[in-house]
Amino acid sequence: MEWEEICKAVLVSAGAGGTVILTPAILASLGFTSAGIAAGSIAAKLMSYLAIASGGGVVAGGLVATLQSWGMGGLTGAGIGGVAGAGGTVGWLLSTICNQTGTR
Repeated sequence: MEWEEICKAVLVSAGAGGTVILTPAILASLGFTSAGIAAGSIAAKLMSYLAIASGGGVVAGGLVATLQSWGMGGLTGAGIGGVAGAGGTVGWLLSTICNQTGTR
């Protein structure tokens, strides 16, 4: 394997795995906790904004509801696949950029 292929494999794997591992901590830091949405947090502000935008309530199955569900109970299989795919995509993009600019 060439250096570019090894770099791409490592970054895609690290991006996918790292995203899955860090997502629960990121959600908690934003205010999506196991006890509910933390008062005064980014999650509370997001929930308020989206409730006002949708006419007074948070949409069932929407962004806030999904993030709060993950914050309370952990990622579902689909959630793991989604965040791993997003992290892997970012890793792939980074490796592609690095390989095109000649940075190693």
